[in-house]
Amino acid sequence: MVRIFYSFLLYLLSPLLLVYLALRAFRSPDYRGRWAERFGLAPLQKTDVVVHSVSMGETLAALPLIRRMLELRPGLKVTVTTSSPTGSAEVIKAFGDRVQHCYLPFDLGFAVRRFVKMLQSEELIIMETELWPNLIAAAKARNMKISLLNARLSQKSAASYAKYAALTGPMLQSLDRIAVQTEAEAARFIALGVEPSRVTVCGSLKFDINIAPERKVAARALRSEWGREQDLLWVAGSVHPGEFAAMLNAHKALLQSKPSALLIMVPRHPEQFTNAAKAVEEAGLSLARRSENAVPVAGIQVLLGDTMGELLTWYGAADAAFVGGTLIENGGHNPLEPAAMGLPVAVGPHHWDFKEITGLLRDEGNLTVCDSPEGFSAWLHSMASDPSLREDGGEAGLKVVEANRGSLKRQLAVLGY
Repeated sequence: MVRIFYSFLLYLLSPLLLVYLALRAFRSPDYRGRWAERFGLAPLQKTDVVVHSVSMGETLAALPLIRRMLELRPGLKVTVTTSSPTGSAEVIKAFGDRVQHCYLPFDLGFAVRRFVKMLQSEELIIMETELWPNLIAAAKARNMKISLLNARLSQKSAASYAKYAALTGPMLQSLDRIAVQTEAEAARFIALGVEPSRVTVCGSLKFDINIAPERKVAARALRSEWGREQDLLWVAGSVHPGEFAAMLNAHKALLQSKPSALLIMVPRHPEQFTNAAKAVEEAGLSLARRSENAVPVAGIQVLLGDTMGELLTWYGAADAAFVGGTLIENGGHNPLEPAAMGLPVAVGPHHWDFKEITGLLRDEGNLTVCDSPEGFSAWLHSMASDPSLREDGGEAGLKVVEANRGSLKRQLAVLGY
């Protein structure tokens, strides 16, 4: 009954979904097409398994899982869905036409019912905690096995689920298998009424990050081509509006003692590339834009990473990194990527989406939580001044990544592979 009210409310609000798409399309060209997919109207071929990953972070974690599934079961037909253009781009780049790809429809009853009917899949795999009541109900109505992998559930989210238990309870009960990242998250799912036998602690797929050694070699070679081997390079990765100024102010302060330092600033969303460039210019810093193939030779103070898919390269070329979405109330992004590249890492106080990973890296001496922009600036200065601090922090991060590998194998076992 509650889900009927939820569905009715979504139908009433559906015109706002069109407004949302129009606003996103105005800001980013990547949102200007494929609207039919958002409403379950695009034609799709039958597949065996559907894997849903929301955006770039979840998709990057899912890629090794999907590759291994395809290797273990030749002929397996897979549909991979995302909700964002950045996630979509990663799927296309990784698999081309080896998998069927589309956007996941909005959780409108008619849209998700048509979606699962067209696919006629046996299994739905959802990455992390992208749970939608109508999607789950439609999948269960067609007897699909539903698995939640790499699952995260913060205390705040668990409280929200409990508050709306009449809606979320049946949805959680429909999950056949849940592979959670930590014991704490397992306990939260069980407290919400999930049968303990359905919950398995597997760790995070993000620890199974596989970076080819030649990628770091190529990154260091690129730095050499720039002629910046002796200069301090640091990355502000996946930063958001609200963090641009803090990064640029910290860099300006750093330039007082390290005048040849280079900041590589990488906004999280493509629609912010232009705003980030304006912020650099307004700060009075010399700028090179990667999208223009500009080379950050000596004298360039900021390289704007305004392209997609190159963040790992920038981490590989750098000496230290800040991971964005953490100085603002966003929840943060994955700190394992710079740690796996051997860099000391800093984040702001708002890193709840990666609380456990952040804690592991911090406890081993790789990561520092900076409570304010001023605290971050002080951390950056200390890293710039002491190469041994950078080296020790980088080695600590590599040890954490290596010690926590193995989640991929465990989560495949949950799926029966």
